[in-house]
Amino acid sequence: MNSSYVNMGVGALLATLFVLKSVSLASGFIFHSEAPEKPGFAIVATEEPAAGGDKGAAAKPDTPIAQLLQKADAKVGETIFKKCQACHSGEKGGPNKVGPDLWGIVDRPVAEHEGFAYSSGMKDFSKGGTEKWTYDHLYHFLAAPKKFVAGTAMGFAGLPKEEDRANVIAYLRTLADTQVPLPDPNAPAATN
Repeated sequence: MNSSYVNMGVGALLATLFVLKSVSLASGFIFHSEAPEKPGFAIVATEEPAAGGDKGAAAKPDTPIAQLLQKADAKVGETIFKKCQACHSGEKGGPNKVGPDLWGIVDRPVAEHEGFAYSSGMKDFSKGGTEKWTYDHLYHFLAAPKKFVAGTAMGFAGLPKEEDRANVIAYLRTLADTQVPLPDPNAPAATN
């Protein structure tokens, strides 16, 4: 190989590096911006304290579920329930999906639907099958599943609006051969 080719190659490499460095410096001067005094944005959020209890209950609702169910609309709940259908069926004898079939869920024992493998958190919550899906339990669970039942595998974030939860529960109530009577709206709210 000729030394002139080597010299030309090295010269081309140095010229390229010189041009790249010059462009970098020039663009740094043209597009220079000062560093902010305080980097980022301050995110202001208040954290709601969780209600006490051994079930990891969500924060206390403003309105008891018994009162909300008096005005709840099952048709609206059916529309909201479409979010749930990705993981749950609501048909009599329907299949288990990612979650269990919800036919007859109101007043059904927790973690007792045949053929579904429940998480250990849900089994613990069921207290050996003695705990049932009452209106109040459904209301709190739908608000924040992972807060109400620690260790549940349900990945749904929850329904923050109490009216939406009441409407879904009113719809779930219709998914049964015999509907469970509505709770007395004048009765004191259940404690978790």
